Amino acid sequence: MNRESPAASLEGQFESAATPMTNDFSIVVATVNGSGSQTANMAIMRALFRMGIPVSGKNLFPSNIQGLPTWFTIRASERGHLARQPRAQVLVAMNPETFLEDVRQVPPGGACFYADTFTEGLDRPDLAYYPMPVQSLLRQIDPPKELRDYIANMAYVGVVAEMLGIELEAVRQALLTHFQGKAKPVESNMKMVEAAAAWARANLVKRDAFRVEPTKGTEGKILVDGNTAAALGAIYGGVSFAAWYPITPASSLAEALQEYLPELRRDPATGKATYAVIQAEDEMAALGMAVGAGWMGARAMTSTSGPGISLMAEFAGLAFFVEVPVVIWDVQRMGPSTGLPTRVSQGDLLFVRYLGHGDTKHVVLLPGSPTECFEFGWRAFDIAERLQAPVFVLSDLDIGMNLWLTDPFVYPDQAMDRGKVLSAEDLDRLGSFARYRDVDGDGIPYRTLPGNGHPLAAWLARGSGHNQEAQYTERPEEWEQNIERLWRKTETARRYVPAPVADRADGAEVGLIYFGSVDLPLQEARQRLAEGGLPTSSLRLRAVPFREEVEAFLQDHPRLIVVEMNTDGQLRQLLQVEYPEHAARLRSLRKNDGLPLTAEWIADGVLRLERG
Repeated sequence: MNRESPAASLEGQFESAATPMTNDFSIVVATVNGSGSQTANMAIMRALFRMGIPVSGKNLFPSNIQGLPTWFTIRASERGHLARQPRAQVLVAMNPETFLEDVRQVPPGGACFYADTFTEGLDRPDLAYYPMPVQSLLRQIDPPKELRDYIANMAYVGVVAEMLGIELEAVRQALLTHFQGKAKPVESNMKMVEAAAAWARANLVKRDAFRVEPTKGTEGKILVDGNTAAALGAIYGGVSFAAWYPITPASSLAEALQEYLPELRRDPATGKATYAVIQAEDEMAALGMAVGAGWMGARAMTSTSGPGISLMAEFAGLAFFVEVPVVIWDVQRMGPSTGLPTRVSQGDLLFVRYLGHGDTKHVVLLPGSPTECFEFGWRAFDIAERLQAPVFVLSDLDIGMNLWLTDPFVYPDQAMDRGKVLSAEDLDRLGSFARYRDVDGDGIPYRTLPGNGHPLAAWLARGSGHNQEAQYTERPEEWEQNIERLWRKTETARRYVPAPVADRADGAEVGLIYFGSVDLPLQEARQRLAEGGLPTSSLRLRAVPFREEVEAFLQDHPRLIVVEMNTDGQLRQLLQVEYPEHAARLRSLRKNDGLPLTAEWIADGVLRLERG
């Protein structure tokens, strides 16, 4: 009973805030990796979503399989502010090893739910403490021995739901989603949830300010992670070949392909698969297979993270020079080297842009949400085939592995763009064919695909020097001609990549430039800055090379700040190279600690730079 807990001596010392904090706070669940807590965490998050409350989840987990601390943060915000907060107001503590530090991180006025076996760290008079009798509830429920550790986590779901006002029916529906409609696991988990909620109702007194109420903030929205969205986008974009090698945080993208392709991509007449997904022996082999498939005319892709990109450099350079369309997803994590596999970063931008020795420049797409992961999943194939080039898509761990509240996916509104592909009939009409001839002046040659039986269709793809007829050459003038054509194609790419997203504020002299998952905290920071009297405009870049809208934004704002998650200020460097006349005005605001940025940090950083 809570009256016997060490926190009982604090009864009466804590006074909750006068104004209830409704639908606007963060919960952090501190557990142990491998303990099965993800089901419980998803139950809370999805229940809030079903109650109509905008919500996000960030999973901070170790790179080992099990045993080390894990923190899952859920932010609820009726205003739609879903970036990570510096400190969560509500702590659910299930890990005794981290409890003392966890409770220190809770801001004054917060709430602490803790397993009632904890005996230390219960002495803060500015917190509301709520014990949870996990073991006694387990004895009461008596689940199968092999499920005890998993069912135990549902105790905190029940207690937290009762004390915060989370509807138990919403929890049930969340579990139905998690277990894909299977009644037995739902009922076994709900038995503990209901018992824990009943215990809390009978034994705990509400003494904190945090609560939730049903609203309509999630109407027309979905919860999805970026890796699943990317896989679905690729499927709707016609992917027919994918090769991959397991790596955190990209593995779930290929796994999502394997989950949905059998359902969505079978020949209706024969029932046979119209795709192939292959787990290669390493990342180098994965891209090699994808390049080969792209040369054959397949819509081919691979997915990896930074260490895998390092191994792919040779084949990326080959595809660039031979001009083979292929899509490479890089779900970025913290480097260098093995680095921190389960932490986020935007440290691959420069590396991917210039991946390969010699004069190599790749097209890079920069999604900022799962919705854009879906869009770029299909659009990347169109761009790759139009340009006959590799296209990299730089997501990151935050977008890729965490659930985001986002808009529903929109079915591609245009036919597939296969680019400049000549048929046998085309060759009959033309009477000649040179694989690398720049017929249209845009740097993009015409190609033929294997299976074209015309005598003129054959050509040899070689990574060594070649002329416009694809013949081997070492002539300086022919080499230079080919490189200059590739550079024209790089310029042409600006017309096909996604445009940046600009939001211009009236009277703003400060322009904030950024990409990717920085979007949520930056937009919240802009609101904070505006409320403090500093209006700002923003420009979210969605691709490299940059489009003409970027230079217009630079010209229109006297003071420019580039916000990013890496140590080198890589986006700033790319902008300075592209627009040297603006280089001195591009200031850098960067952080690279492995955690998603917060609105507070961005707003404080902008003010610090403005003060000089």
